[in-house]
Amino acid sequence: MGELSRMWRESPNRYRLLGKKCGNCGRIYFPSRDICPVCHRDSIGKMVDHELSGDGEIFSFTIVHEAPPAFSRQKPYVLALIKLDEGPMVTGQLVDVGNAEIKEGKRVRKVFRKIAEDGKSGIIYYGYKFVLA
Repeated sequence: MGELSRMWRESPNRYRLLGKKCGNCGRIYFPSRDICPVCHRDSIGKMVDHELSGDGEIFSFTIVHEAPPAFSRQKPYVLALIKLDEGPMVTGQLVDVGNAEIKEGKRVRKVFRKIAEDGKSGIIYYGYKFVLA
């Protein structure tokens, strides 16, 4: 039950790539923050929701050969650090791409895909992954 409630709470971030933008200095953060770590403004009228485009470039990547049990059927898979056009860095899985095509600096875009499935309850969790643009 704990996994289901956590996925429910995180669904706005997982479905919309929702971060926060500081109304004072303009910096954008993902995941969301209540206080800007640069100008120290709090959420009362200063930190506003900001939906990120999901467009960016590969900053770094790795190929995962030994995966946690929930992802064992997907291995090997590519996990990348993506620098979004708006500035924040996010970690995400690269899909629908051959390993030879993956290079730092290549453009990517966010897609909506299945993340995992709870075998006992049959619940399917969705979220963002990335493909080459």
